[in-house]
Amino acid sequence: MTMNIRTYKREQIEEGILEARRKSKESGEAVRLLFSPVEISSKNFEETCLIFSRLNKEDYDTVVIIDTHTGSSANKLPMPSFKSIHTTLGEISANDRLRNEFADEDDDFFVDDEAFDDEVSLYDQLMMLQTVLTGFDLLFIQITDENSFIVKELAFAIEEILRSKNVLVVFCCELDSEYVQELKKVKNLVDSGNESGLMHYLNSGDSHVRGVGSFVAGLLVAKKWGLHIHFSALAQNNVKYQNLIGGYAVMKPQPVYG
Repeated sequence: MTMNIRTYKREQIEEGILEARRKSKESGEAVRLLFSPVEISSKNFEETCLIFSRLNKEDYDTVVIIDTHTGSSANKLPMPSFKSIHTTLGEISANDRLRNEFADEDDDFFVDDEAFDDEVSLYDQLMMLQTVLTGFDLLFIQITDENSFIVKELAFAIEEILRSKNVLVVFCCELDSEYVQELKKVKNLVDSGNESGLMHYLNSGDSHVRGVGSFVAGLLVAKKWGLHIHFSALAQNNVKYQNLIGGYAVMKPQPVYG
C-alpha cells in the first residue's frame, strides 16, 4: 500500500535522510534550488530523501515553494494569504514581507486564496523541510497558467528578488521513469542554452512533466544564476527512480586568492 509522506512520523523521515546521507558523497556545494516531486509517498521516498539530504539545518532564512495548480484561479501567480501553516511536525510562519515584495513586482502576482486547497504539494514539501531544516519561514507561489509568458515572468521575478537573499527555492515537478528520452531532450536544450527551444517545449503541450511550468521556471532560474543542475536519476547510486527530474542546483564555491 502506498503511503503519503503526510502520514509519516518525524523519526521515519529522519531515518530516510540519514540513510541517504550514507549513500551520498559530501560535495561542499551550496544548494540554491531543489526539484522535488509533486507528491511524496512511500513509492518515491528513498529518492526524495537523496535530494533533501543535501540540505543542512541552518542554511536558509526562507524557503520559497513553487507549485502548479492550473485553471484554479483567474490570477496567474497567486500566493495564499496564510500567516502561518501547520503540519503534524509543527508550525511554519509565512514571510509576509517577501510575499508583498512579489505582489509589487508585476501585475500577475496576487495575494489570493482561490487556488489554495489541501491538494497542493506544499504540505508534502514541508514534511521533508521541517525534518532537515530549522529556523526558516515560508513563501508559497502557485502557477495557474503555464504559458511561456507567465513562466518567464515568474523566473525573472525569482531571479531578481531572491538573487542576494539567503533563500532555498523548491520547484514541485515530476516526470515518470518511462520518459527518459524526454529528460535527455530537455537536458540538451539546457546545456546548449536554447531558451527558445525550451519555451517551445513548454508551449507545445507534448511534455509529460507534471508541473512543467514549475520545472521550466526552475531551469530558467538556474541558468540565470549560473547554477549546476544535478538530476539524481543520472547519478550512479543503485536507486530505481520513479521521478526522473528530482534533483538540486548548486553554486560551486569560488576560489579564494591572496
